[in-house]
Amino acid sequence: MNLIPISPVKVEQNLRPPHQPVIKVLGLGGGGSNAVDRMMALGINGVDFIVANTDQQALMRSSAPSKIQLGPKLTRGLGAGGRPSVGEQAAQESEKEIAMAMQGADMIFLTAGMGGGTGTGAISVAAKIANALGIVTIAVVTTPFSFEMGRRQQNANEGLASLQKHANTLITIPNDRLLYVAPQDLPIDTAFRLADDVLRQAVQSITELVTEPGLINVDFAHIRRMMKLGGGALMAIGHGSGEEKALKALQQALDHPLLETVSLNNAAGVIANFTASDEMSLLEVSNALIFLQNQANANTEIVMGTTENRHMGDR
Repeated sequence: MNLIPISPVKVEQNLRPPHQPVIKVLGLGGGGSNAVDRMMALGINGVDFIVANTDQQALMRSSAPSKIQLGPKLTRGLGAGGRPSVGEQAAQESEKEIAMAMQGADMIFLTAGMGGGTGTGAISVAAKIANALGIVTIAVVTTPFSFEMGRRQQNANEGLASLQKHANTLITIPNDRLLYVAPQDLPIDTAFRLADDVLRQAVQSITELVTEPGLINVDFAHIRRMMKLGGGALMAIGHGSGEEKALKALQQALDHPLLETVSLNNAAGVIANFTASDEMSLLEVSNALIFLQNQANANTEIVMGTTENRHMGDR
């Protein structure tokens, strides 16, 4: 038998590196910028961070590598004065800059604290731009605490109604729900940081599924299709340790106050991400998935992945 040698150079020339999905996070207004800064401080890999604000001083304080001053002619860097209409007009003035910052993204997370001026007014404009660019758009926002009554609540409601028209997926995190998982004597500034951290975990849990290696990997195309199902979404976090830690974490997540008023039986899709050390077994994950399937209906599409974090120990 004659063997024909294959040149390794020719083989290498035919190989193309896999396309790594480009994921960006755009924080709008004060709340969105604070959330981005917290994400950067706690570390999320494989994500490009951008902040946009009408308040020039607040914008300069952000540690984000990419910054957009919204509506410099309209607001002169002095903020939106709590008026969403000004935030919207400022974003419209800066549409080109927003589009340039988004360019090249496969998926973008838009985050803001609803109720103020800049974030509430600008986020719908940003979602509309992302849609026009063909980018999968996920909005992750918080709504005001009950003690922020009156105008802020009204602003938030109107802003959400507008945002829902343009975002592929909208994850709304009511700040009041976070008080159920926090100590009663929690200082106000810590409560707001807690809200920022929930925003961070929402972004991190999805991005890690497609950027971090794990026991069970999920391809980006699958996540993209799930997010394009559209409509509202909810998220929750759980922790578990010891035997059946994956199942314990899932059960805790399903009992989370953020899911208190909903049932998985009505969900069109579920994305479950398990982060653990390399000690988690396939059987543990399988048992958790079976439990999850029993909570949902037969038509619910479930996407599950795992990511490894050696610092998790027995969790």
